[in-house]
Amino acid sequence: MSYPLLFEPNMHTVVWGGSRLATWKGLSSSLADDSSKIGESWEVSCVPSSTSVIANGRWKGMKLSDVISRHPVEILGRSVAQRYGDVMPLLVKFIDAENDLSIQVHPDDDMAQRLHGKMGKTEMWYVIDAKPGAFLYAGFRKRLSPSDYRKMVEEGTICDALARHEVHKGDVFFLPAGRVHAICGGILLAEVQQSSDVTYRIFDYNRPDINGRMRELHTDLAAQALDFHVLDEYRTLYNDDSQRANHCIDSPFFSVRVVDIEGQFHRNLLKYDSFIISMCIKGDCLIKIRSTQEGVVLREGFSCLIPAEIADYDVIPVGRTTRLLDAFIDNKNRSLFSMATRFLHITDK
Repeated sequence: MSYPLLFEPNMHTVVWGGSRLATWKGLSSSLADDSSKIGESWEVSCVPSSTSVIANGRWKGMKLSDVISRHPVEILGRSVAQRYGDVMPLLVKFIDAENDLSIQVHPDDDMAQRLHGKMGKTEMWYVIDAKPGAFLYAGFRKRLSPSDYRKMVEEGTICDALARHEVHKGDVFFLPAGRVHAICGGILLAEVQQSSDVTYRIFDYNRPDINGRMRELHTDLAAQALDFHVLDEYRTLYNDDSQRANHCIDSPFFSVRVVDIEGQFHRNLLKYDSFIISMCIKGDCLIKIRSTQEGVVLREGFSCLIPAEIADYDVIPVGRTTRLLDAFIDNKNRSLFSMATRFLHITDK
């Protein structure tokens, strides 16, 4: 019954957005207008306020959340369905930051569930393109106390305490819940995150939103969520070899591979007992399921969800090369992740 799922465009207009996403996707000229300020394309989403709509096959026109509720094991995988029920645990986006996003932080699962009845939000960024000199914030560059933090927020100097990173194509940043961050102007990136819309805004440069109102800040909640530890390196380093799936991120919440392909490439991911989300970063490709021989063309700038029960497939570039970002839940190593998480909690006390 399952097949590779494509989705209708799901674009979001925000004060800091630009025009690159609509142009990249080849959407209508009205969407590509500079004044549209499209900042986000929600590629695969089951967030109730903006759920993905399937664009192909027998489920065309249906909400992804409705299809998952009918076939959770087949689409999510048995292990994922046992852990999350019929809820898609990931949200993936393309983000075009024409201007700076707010300085923000996300709560972990415990805090988000306790205060909002939702998942926490751990996420990662893959930089697709960056204008010369473009940078982002991730983590603190110096240790602050909660009182130092509050004072710097009040004075509007909090950016002085943040680690600033100049970025280039292919850079990756992992952002566990609690890590302060902000995407800044001139960056186009892919984001993989837990399926949550809980964000605590720390500082927004005293600017009005798209309707002319000042956006709400969440100084006190952010203080509870923030991890003030300072790291030597916040960028994620990974191999970038062609004709292989390069390990990029492995976490309890999601795993990510950067897949560079120059010819037909076999992907058998059945062992993970998870759906696969493939985000096409560069070069159109054909995704062909081995068990059914059913295939779809995945265009650059779009994404595909491959149900868990058919996650044995070939990727065939339409042109010379294809680059994909694959996100999934690694149920094979879940016990190891649980042990590592418990160890971190113990050693952090």
